[in-house]
Amino acid sequence: MSEGTPTAPAVGVPARHEGRPDPARAPRPRTGLLAALGLVPFAAYVLLFLALPTALAVGTGFLDRDGGFTWHNLSALGDPVILRTFGASLWLSALTALIGAVLGAAVCYALLGLRSGHPARTLVEAASSVLAQFGGVTLAFAFIATIGLQGMVTVWLRDSFGLDIFASGAWIYDVPGLIAPYVYFQVPLMVITFLPALAGLQRQWYEAALTLGDTRAGFWRHVGLPVLAPSFLASLLLLFANAFSSFATAAALASQGAQIVPLQIRAALVSETVLGRQNLAGALALGMVVVMAVVMWLYSLVQRRAARWQP
Repeated sequence: MSEGTPTAPAVGVPARHEGRPDPARAPRPRTGLLAALGLVPFAAYVLLFLALPTALAVGTGFLDRDGGFTWHNLSALGDPVILRTFGASLWLSALTALIGAVLGAAVCYALLGLRSGHPARTLVEAASSVLAQFGGVTLAFAFIATIGLQGMVTVWLRDSFGLDIFASGAWIYDVPGLIAPYVYFQVPLMVITFLPALAGLQRQWYEAALTLGDTRAGFWRHVGLPVLAPSFLASLLLLFANAFSSFATAAALASQGAQIVPLQIRAALVSETVLGRQNLAGALALGMVVVMAVVMWLYSLVQRRAARWQP
């Protein structure tokens, strides 16, 4: 073989190209460090506005009036008044979460008849995103002006039909009066959280069920409902947590008394002699944190199972 004639590489040995870097030896970008730096603003936000206030609120439950450590404040959690308050909060949260979940799921099912991007569907989704955050003094005033003691609907029912919805008392300013306002923002929240799961049902599953001789009802019984059950339960738990931690609407509507835990915490903060104990608000906050931690733990378990069927 004459000089200068290129020789073929040996079998199994890759040819080496002059001037081209070896991909295996090329330096890789440090994406891990950049990703960690990108999380710094969010981590700082969570630390300053979530973790630190929670730690301070719960920590006061273990301090006496002189700042010393004590377990005495936790005994308030066994007081009959506090137990009734927690019971009312749990009952209100569970009831409004269940009503909101059922009504919201019905709205989601109705939206399936509209294609994605349809103006009506887009309008409902946008309205749900806004109304899910609508609460506080504005929502309380809306219900007082509508079904309050002198609300438009109340006066119309009394003058036109002789029906007095407050014949048994001013229930709108008690725990039963919080049901309608809570459901008002629970339904849009359910639409936001459950619609993606319902829209994730594959049409091929329905067609396969019909091909195998199943019916429409049989598809929902054997395929649709079992697949959607984890997502529905996860949304239900999220609605429960949302209602259990709500304060602004209840504070504006039920201005008298402390029927639920958030209002009891407010009463403990503005009163110096609640049950004769100092830092009672911290002990109540600890009870709420325990309940929320259990709910969020269950939510994570159910959501992990629901994610298996989501695209």
